[in-house]
Amino acid sequence: MKLNKALLLVVSLCFCANAFAQSSKELKRKKEALQRDIELAQRNLNKASSGKKLTLGQINAIKAQIRLRQEKISTINSEMKTLDQQISENTNKVYNLKGRLADLKKEYAAMIRFAQRNKNAYDKMMFIFAAKDFNQAYKRIKYLQQFGQYRKKQAAYIQGTEKQLSNQIVVLDKNLKSKGSLLKEEQTEKSKLDKNRSEQTVVLNKLSRQEKQFQQDIKKKRQQQAAVDREIRAAIAREIAAAKKKAEEEERERERIAAAKAKAENRPAPTTTAAKPKTTSEALRATPEAAKLSDAFEANRGSLPSPVSNGYITSRFGAYKVDQASAKNDGVTFQTSEGAAVRAVFNGKVTRVTNIMGRWVIIVRHGEYFTIYTNLKSVSVSQGESVSTKQNIGVAGESDGVPEIEFQIHRGTTAQDPAAWLAR
Repeated sequence: MKLNKALLLVVSLCFCANAFAQSSKELKRKKEALQRDIELAQRNLNKASSGKKLTLGQINAIKAQIRLRQEKISTINSEMKTLDQQISENTNKVYNLKGRLADLKKEYAAMIRFAQRNKNAYDKMMFIFAAKDFNQAYKRIKYLQQFGQYRKKQAAYIQGTEKQLSNQIVVLDKNLKSKGSLLKEEQTEKSKLDKNRSEQTVVLNKLSRQEKQFQQDIKKKRQQQAAVDREIRAAIAREIAAAKKKAEEEERERERIAAAKAKAENRPAPTTTAAKPKTTSEALRATPEAAKLSDAFEANRGSLPSPVSNGYITSRFGAYKVDQASAKNDGVTFQTSEGAAVRAVFNGKVTRVTNIMGRWVIIVRHGEYFTIYTNLKSVSVSQGESVSTKQNIGVAGESDGVPEIEFQIHRGTTAQDPAAWLAR
């Protein structure tokens, strides 16, 4: 019974260790990804800062670097919290194993003493022959055999427990060293964060001196984005109008075929009612293929890949302010690396490839959903072409001195927050 309890304890402790190891790996992967984004932001900041004129890209890069470093510090804290739990768990393991080892040694010592007192073969024979009958004698023989086997098993279990205790002490020591390393890393990141904030102060002071020029740049960028957004909305509206027209024509054709069939069979023609106007959703989902694609796109909400393989968001969905000036973003803005490939986030069909004010724009339809990729330097797909998930469709362009793209998701004419659709 005691042996079973000990085995149950070991199994439960191993399960906890696996859970902690998995959590630690996830946090480590997240921290490494954040570090890559921080380094990319620094490269973009260096690129944007090379000119004398202050740019929005420079401000966005330093803001992103501060946000990413804060997130990294938060991840390090989560790592330390997980490690503290591991240290506590491993300390309890060592304590329990020591207690169990002491109990096993006591039991084993008692068995050895008993064996010493009864080691004489004559005593064993007398113990057997003193039985009242043959059945009791057989049971006494089996008892002596089982006692010897149990003693060997206890000796092996003691050795195994000692080895496990030794291993657990090594793991605990490793945990403590890891915590020390994380504390040092946290202090380093905090120092770098203070440096980033100082750089931000310098940039903001520079902004106050170049405010007039900066405001003009922002105004120009807003005008460019407004032109792009108008073209996007117009392209989607044309696509919806075409889908509605096609759905209505197909419905009329079905009615014509039904009437012709009834006439051929000398039956009264089916009564036709005025066609009910199709809603946007009905029109865009009119075919089985479109409906299936819409459902598949929707089922992947929260797990779509990023439109760039490496990059970070500098401007989020919705209303925001830039130096007291209000603006609105129908999608999200990614800063990425120079020459980065832009990729489709899901299977679909390219419905629009156009150049607006020097910016290439690609619109991909996924049933009743549309994904939009803007500020591309070049494109590698054409209108009417089918694309697959993660297929390269172009190369990221530059804005304000840094590689940057805008990404939008629309359901019909309604803009969606891409952050809710993309995998973290």
